[in-house]
Amino acid sequence: MKRSFLLALCLSAAAAFAGAYDISDFTAKEAVMSDNQVFAANGGQQLSTASVEEASAVPSGNIVLRQKFAQESGLNVYQLYIGQVGDISSMTALSIPNGTSYSDIVKSKLYKRRGTMPGDDLEKVYFDGKSVYVPGLTSAVAYIKGAPVDLLAAETSASAATSSAPKQECDEFDVSCDEDIIAAKNKNVDVSGDLSRTNSYADSRDYSASAAAQDVKDRFGIADEVRFWSAVALSVVAAGSAVVGVLQQMKSSEANKAYKDLENVANAVEGKINTVCQQQFSDPAKCIEYFKRPDVAPGTYSLENWTYADLQRRMKVNKDTKDSYAMGRNIWFGVTALSLTTAIVLFAW
Repeated sequence: MKRSFLLALCLSAAAAFAGAYDISDFTAKEAVMSDNQVFAANGGQQLSTASVEEASAVPSGNIVLRQKFAQESGLNVYQLYIGQVGDISSMTALSIPNGTSYSDIVKSKLYKRRGTMPGDDLEKVYFDGKSVYVPGLTSAVAYIKGAPVDLLAAETSASAATSSAPKQECDEFDVSCDEDIIAAKNKNVDVSGDLSRTNSYADSRDYSASAAAQDVKDRFGIADEVRFWSAVALSVVAAGSAVVGVLQQMKSSEANKAYKDLENVANAVEGKINTVCQQQFSDPAKCIEYFKRPDVAPGTYSLENWTYADLQRRMKVNKDTKDSYAMGRNIWFGVTALSLTTAIVLFAW
């Protein structure tokens, strides 16, 4: 029973942090106006709230905004708003990877890059039922069931999918076989005509450079994320060790009570021995010494056939048990204090 309680408590503590990168509900009460070009009716009309189902399957001709509202308490709240779609050409459509549910993305916080603290997610995210749009970004990161999922521009995703194709074997002196030149030809960058396409390509190259710069951090630390989940693990350890410490304290109290009860019995027996020896024997000291010997007959000045020496042995066992549980209690409470202190430091870092 106690083990089940401890396991349940540990699982509850872990579950409390499991949704750090998820949005559990959309309860914000603030009204949002259609005051930007993303919405067709940009005359300051109030937008209607939407459900997760609507955001996952947006009706034709509409777009859904997921808005984050920061609170003084430090906890962010969210809401979904729907309206007629306007001009979204200024934003890049981010594709959802195969195997990832669109509704999971709707309910997941999005970030500029990996290694960002859970509360530093993006403020505005748009959904059209097929792609995801984030103002000013050509990529984003979501965490689905704890695993990072990269949302990339359609062109970037396509190039990543074809990157596994065999590379052309080039002679080191053949300039026309240079990888950058081949990539530029394949991209067919138009510097004089379609500037939006050129900018999109430049954005994807900028993302690649940023991703490369971030690679060491992603692979060997993801500092903020590692600190956060380390603090979560330490919090679970603190909760579990606190429970064990409480159980150890309960056992120590039981052993201490048993020791006190036997001590009262031993004092009563000792008083009886002293009284009889003083009254009936000429040498009371030898009499008392005799009845306290371990080989005295059971039942002699004792309770339930226990001699005075037997009571002393039982008292010693109870005292040793009490001390053992007390030491265990101190160790587990020490683990709790250390784990909790370290977790607080990591959370505040």
